[in-house]
Formats: sequence, C-alpha cells, structure tokens
Amino acid sequence: MYHAHFRGTHYEAGYRWGSLLLKHKNIISDNIPFEITQERIDYALNCLPIYKKYYPEIIKEIQGLADGQHCDVRILQAVLFGMYAMPPVCNCSCFAFAAGQEILLGRNSDFLTDLEKKNMNVIYRLAGGAYSFTGNTTAFVEMEDGINEQGLAVGLTSVYPCQCKPGFNAGLLLRYMLEKCQDVSEAVSCLYHLPIASAQTFTLADTTGKIALAECNGEHVQCTDSLSGMSSFVCATNTFHLGEMTEYNCPEIDDWFAQTRYETLLSVFREKGENFNLPSAGKLLSGDYGFLCQYDRKTGKDTVWSVIYDLKRHKIYRCEGNPGRRRFKEDSRFSF
Repeated sequence: MYHAHFRGTHYEAGYRWGSLLLKHKNIISDNIPFEITQERIDYALNCLPIYKKYYPEIIKEIQGLADGQHCDVRILQAVLFGMYAMPPVCNCSCFAFAAGQEILLGRNSDFLTDLEKKNMNVIYRLAGGAYSFTGNTTAFVEMEDGINEQGLAVGLTSVYPCQCKPGFNAGLLLRYMLEKCQDVSEAVSCLYHLPIASAQTFTLADTTGKIALAECNGEHVQCTDSLSGMSSFVCATNTFHLGEMTEYNCPEIDDWFAQTRYETLLSVFREKGENFNLPSAGKLLSGDYGFLCQYDRKTGKDTVWSVIYDLKRHKIYRCEGNPGRRRFKEDSRFSF
C-alpha cells in the first residue's frame, strides 16, 4: 500500500503526485485495468459541468495530476468520473456501531488482487478551507473510506448501477463529504442536493455518536440510523436493503457473496448487541464470526485492506491486506 501526504492547493497536490509517479516511471494511462472508450470520454465530458459547479477544486486537482503526468486530462477524467457509474466496481463490507463506550466504523475493502499493490493510504492537508482528512483508496483522488479532522468517518460500498447518468460517483461523493462536512447530519444532507451518478451505500459515524446508513443512486436517496429495530448499528454490503431502494438491485450480477456478508454483519450485531466493542470489530472484519473476507485468492478476488475508526478514543487501526491473515496496526499520523 502506497502512503502519500499532500499539502498546498488542490492543483499542487495533484501535480506533486503526478510528477512523483512519472519520476518513478509510473504512467497512469499505462495501468488502467479497462479500456478508455469513446463512451467513457463522452460520459466524463457530460459530468464535467457538474463538478465545475459543485466541486471545482477536484477539477483543479485532476488537472494538476494530468500536468504532472504530461498526459491528456480528458483521459484521467474518463477514468475517474466513470468509476462506479460504469463498471467494473469494487465490492466491500461496512458497519457503524455506537453504544456505551464505543463509537466504531469498520470497513473491508474487497477488490482485485492484481491491483492491490497500487492501493493508497493518504493524508490531505489542503489550502482553501477544506477539512484535512486521511483515507484509503484504489483510485487516485477518489476515496473509499476515511475520516476528517472534525471526526466524521465515512465508508462506501458499491452497488451495481441500473442506469448511468451524469453526476458525482461514489468515490468523489465520499471525498466531498470528508472535505466539506463536519458531522453525519451535514454529510447526509449533501446527498440530497448533489447530482448522483452511481449506485452505492455510505456508512457514516461521528464523534458525537451519531451513525447513519445512506443508500442512494441517481434516482433516489434513503437513509436510516438503525436496522432491525436496534438503534446501535447500521451495516452495508453491495445490495440495497432499505425498502424504497430494493427495486434498484440487479440480481443477475456477481456481487461477491454480498448477501452472505450482510447476514454475517447482521447476525453478529443481533447476538452481541451493546456488548460489541473494539476487539469484536477486529474479529468481525477478520472473518472470525462468519464469512466476510474468506475469498479464494486464486479467483483474483480478496479483501485488500481493512480499517477500524475508533471515534470514542480518536484512533485509527488499519490492516494492509486480508485481516484474516494479517494484523491490524494503529496509525497515529492523523489527529481528529
């Protein structure tokens, strides 16, 4: 897993990373795991006015990345804007728990083993009023989970999209929340006014003990702060489970055992209730309580990192690899 620390303006952060990669002969356009079709380029062009209106900083960062790489920015936009909205997609598990002495958000990132050496952990401390944050990603400037200096933690899981309309995708929505929102309420609110392209869930928690699950796509947003009548937890994998969202599921696709993983999460919280704690979170993500990360690597699939955000004690634990085989380690480089 790469570790990178970015400062300055958004453009400077992008340029620094692009230049550093180029210096080490890492060419982004040579390592894209799918074809950059005219359809993807056209789709990115349709998304561009939306990002310019709602998130112009990210346009500058992507331009900086392109300039640092000496490449056409339209190629990077086609890669980044189409992710999640135009498969392939990642498949992950996420939960949040808040009761007693615990406020926890945990997430397993499941993805392709061929690409796992390119995964990144980042710390951003940017100019211009953005909240500082740390996060983990498979996709450059997009984030898949993270926490900001205000103590807002967010994790995503992708859902196979039924449509492909211009708007924010999952990874840039999550990045937007980390930069712009100080708590769960603000983050959930932004989902109702930003144009959304992809289909996904967001699991959220903050240091006040507020948690939420948001299931959303370009057609609808539905949120809850509890599941199964228990107010202390929410969880998500790669299908929609909230009533108004289930019609958007696509049952014919390979979702990497999404329902099995969801049932594992639910069963653990139903059994442990308010006795769930930090050690329980590590065991859950490691597969000790049922199937969650026990992929056959020979298929090219695995859990490629796992993270626990301990919001009560202001600590971050990350496992760089499958937590069933590797240990969680505390990362004390970022304060919140």
